[in-house]
Amino acid sequence: MEATASAKYLRGSAQKARLVVDLIRGKHVNQALAILRFSKKRAARGIEKCMRSAIANANEAAEKANVSIDPDDLWVRTVFVDRGPTKNRRRVRPAPQGRAYREQRHFCHITISLSNDAKPEPKTGKKPALAAPAKPAKLAESKGRKRGGAAAAPRAKRATSKTEAAEEKKEKPAAKKASKKKKSEE
Repeated sequence: MEATASAKYLRGSAQKARLVVDLIRGKHVNQALAILRFSKKRAARGIEKCMRSAIANANEAAEKANVSIDPDDLWVRTVFVDRGPTKNRRRVRPAPQGRAYREQRHFCHITISLSNDAKPEPKTGKKPALAAPAKPAKLAESKGRKRGGAAAAPRAKRATSKTEAAEEKKEKPAAKKASKKKKSEE
């Protein structure tokens, strides 16, 4: 069973609220509430209220469906924070060169989704060892094809000019030495 709750127009920026939300994502409800309760961030209080609302919504939905659920079995499935409106305040901050900036009041919207389904196991981050990495199908197909149009023309010119340039480089040092000897003899 799933239950969601959202809190809108919470004071504070979305960026600061995301710092708190990242702490509780994927945790059990009791553990998440403990983290929110003892967090020193200002946004934690509003997020905690939203979490308690989501727990109450889960209990209400279970009663309507005539199913019993234990709030201890719930875990935080998804949590996200959206930016709310920004309101210009009447206050002014001093700015460089005699200017003044208006202060902005930031708001955010928080949505929490709880679930009592089996919690997915956390990913360890270890990748299975493979003998050779598999190449994508598109890459294998594109190697057999020739490029046409403007993309192919400059490459053909460069390939021939590189060999000529290499031969010229071999000839130039001998020519420079000969010219230096002539100058020193004069």
